[in-house]
Amino acid sequence: MAPSTSQPPAGQPERAPDGTTPHTADRPPDDAVDDDRVRGDGVRDDGVSGDNVRGDGVRGDTGRLAHGLKRRHVTMISIGGVIGAGLFVGSSAAIATAGPAVLVSFVLAAALVVLVMRMLGEMATARPDTGSFSTYADQALGHWAGFAVGWLYWWFYVLVIPIEATAAARILAGWCGGPAWLWALGVTLALTGSNLLSVANYGEFEYWFALVKVVAICAFVALGVLAVLGLLPGDGAAGISHLTSDGGFAPNGWTAVVAALLTAMFSFQGSEVVTIAAAESATPREGVRKAVNAVVWRLGLFYLGSTFVVVCLVPWDAAGLEVGSYQFTLERMHVPAAGPIMDVVVLVAVASCLNSALYTASRMAYSLALRNDAPASWRRVTARGVPRHAILSSTAVGFLAVAGNYFLPQKLFGYLMASSGAIALMMYLTIAVTQLAMRRRTDAAGETPQVRMWLHPWLTLMTIAFIVAVLLIMAVTPGHRLELWLSLTLSAVLVLAGLYVQRRQRRRSGSDPHERAGDRAPGPRARPHARWPDGARGDHPATSPTRSAR
Repeated sequence: MAPSTSQPPAGQPERAPDGTTPHTADRPPDDAVDDDRVRGDGVRDDGVSGDNVRGDGVRGDTGRLAHGLKRRHVTMISIGGVIGAGLFVGSSAAIATAGPAVLVSFVLAAALVVLVMRMLGEMATARPDTGSFSTYADQALGHWAGFAVGWLYWWFYVLVIPIEATAAARILAGWCGGPAWLWALGVTLALTGSNLLSVANYGEFEYWFALVKVVAICAFVALGVLAVLGLLPGDGAAGISHLTSDGGFAPNGWTAVVAALLTAMFSFQGSEVVTIAAAESATPREGVRKAVNAVVWRLGLFYLGSTFVVVCLVPWDAAGLEVGSYQFTLERMHVPAAGPIMDVVVLVAVASCLNSALYTASRMAYSLALRNDAPASWRRVTARGVPRHAILSSTAVGFLAVAGNYFLPQKLFGYLMASSGAIALMMYLTIAVTQLAMRRRTDAAGETPQVRMWLHPWLTLMTIAFIVAVLLIMAVTPGHRLELWLSLTLSAVLVLAGLYVQRRQRRRSGSDPHERAGDRAPGPRARPHARWPDGARGDHPATSPTRSAR
């Protein structure tokens, strides 16, 4: 049968023969864009229209991100997200602080991440969105909250770029010679070029990076278990005597466990990236659900398992730990070429973190632009569905930070880095408070997300109390006090800016206090909208009502 040529009623989008809109006709049923997410003006509820491609290959004011990530990409992104270079190198600092009792620090930090990911998973499976927790905070707490936490998160990952680029440059310069700053810029340019081509490139790179990290950790834990059982040749390390023989399980006291908790907690940053990446896959809800359900065993194996091996086999105060906990333990097990092997693993881990930082910063920039909270050019995408301007702008700031690492006074650059020190905790706090508010809305709408927070609201409230306690500990800990106050200052500035933007948009919107300026579709006709059961603004309980361009 020939397709119908009749025109749809005014204000309604054209539909394919099967009744779907053109940009959802070929979508899988579990995609981030359900049929009921199409607004009356034909623009998807996440503010993205798929049919406004210009002749130069760049889409118009708003563009649709490509759904180019495969299931295996999302799976490995979720695994690799919890494995940073800090696990291979930085864990030695936590061990030196608390001794074998660092295991308690890692258990507490892992428990926090598991609970926060459970809350985020509940919201992400209800309404997948590239803006993730920033969009959810916008919806549940107010525009100011989404604005502030979105920019904080973008700033955090922009500052990750120089840290990881410098670490990679140090290894490459040691192998090949040449100025380190040139290697840092070269690595950043290469990964930026990859991200600019397509999201599938990011997914493919991250797939192999994560695979190398997983194989390295599994091999390390397997060798460690053999060493603990005395099954490896040589007598460099065996048994579990170092758990208690070098001053006891907590040689520096239990206050040191709290101090090590702060170090351990920042090592886990990155678990939430999967909720951003999943929105660019064909089955975002399934990807998030699997990642959230698997985060317990992943943290248990990667962090607790590998750290247990280290504190069993080597003294916690051994001078050799300074080179890296993994490398020193492998040397004690008489593994040949332990140093070069770990250099390769650390380089891969660093490249993975840098790759994810470029991707995550650009997607948060894109989401902010969709909500009219960032330059309009950041929401434009190429014909491949890549937010080119958001990537280039984020990378440009990252380049400046890389240059600052080499040319700014060290103290000034230290202040710059410290400004992001407590952002992870503030992000976790925002997620917890947002989940409290969002659960009321989903329950009122009769929805049951694929992931549900355990023992709600009590575990959520306990998580909030724990995060506040950690922030107070940072305030009285000399080594973390500066990080906290600089992060709080930056947060306060962004909150005030968000309140100003919210007030300005409400003045522009006229009499409706819930409708923001960006909620109107292009043209003189404002799009129709429904409301949440509690009267808050929204299009559908299971959607992401981000704002499109005016």
